[in-house]
Amino acid sequence: MLERHEIETFLALAEELHFGRTAERLRVTTGRISHVIKKLERRIGAPLFERTSRVVRLTPIGLQLAADLTPLVAGMDEAVRRAVEAGRGVSGQLRVAFLGEWTGPTLLKAVNLFNDRHPDCEVQVHEAQLSNTRSSLLDGSIDILFASRPFDGMACGPTLLTEARMLAVAAAHPLAGEESVSLEVLADHPVVQYPAVTSAAFKRDRTPEQTPSGRPVPKGPIGNTFSELLSLVALGRGILPVGEHSRRYYPRPDVAYVPIHDAPPIERGLVWLETNTTTRVREFVRAATDANAATDANAVTEANGKRRPAG
Repeated sequence: MLERHEIETFLALAEELHFGRTAERLRVTTGRISHVIKKLERRIGAPLFERTSRVVRLTPIGLQLAADLTPLVAGMDEAVRRAVEAGRGVSGQLRVAFLGEWTGPTLLKAVNLFNDRHPDCEVQVHEAQLSNTRSSLLDGSIDILFASRPFDGMACGPTLLTEARMLAVAAAHPLAGEESVSLEVLADHPVVQYPAVTSAAFKRDRTPEQTPSGRPVPKGPIGNTFSELLSLVALGRGILPVGEHSRRYYPRPDVAYVPIHDAPPIERGLVWLETNTTTRVREFVRAATDANAATDANAVTEANGKRRPAG
């Protein structure tokens, strides 16, 4: 069995490929690094590194060992972190953000239930913008985000909101008076584009490059915020597929919202960085799921009550 310090030394040198930097990183001497690696190579029975006066390279055996050990070490570290968190309970601070005003009420129900269950954990709520959703998750500014699906490269919780798709057009646009439209109309007009930092999967879903029949969709100008996107629509620079909540939360006299009758619904839910799957994050996802289920159950009960004939 390899000892933990041997594994750490080997993986650090495999990453740095420099004895001096590895020694500095692990706060030991270069002689200590050399001693550990030689001992490890004797135990394995084969060289793990090729050493010259100019370069240090992994041998094929070293490459394979590094590939095999890296996920195992990451799993061990994650297991220890989870155990520490479980011992401490759910406390500390959790930073959650929402994208789009219509997601706010659902998120606040989740926050309230989470607070009831874990009063020792402070929840900070922020509004995110299209331009910083991904970067805020990556740099740790926020722990979890309530956003539209798909959101590639992130862990995803259950769907909390669904809404029909609509087409935002200028009030004077020829399509403004239609009862509904097909996705095929996207090929007939420029489509306003989301900013470059937006999730690639999201853009493929919301502003596709071609219609279901394969017709190319012309690209319109890029907007940096949702309000800016709608302003470009109002100016007649293009059309934009949106969710039905936009009609309620972003009513504008210069923009009309037309249902798209052949489009799948938009899904919204919680997303977070996979490596930031802490106990706090897991418990918040559970609270959001439970709060959403309770809301749905109340809605069904209320609807059944309205349909029940008077006795």
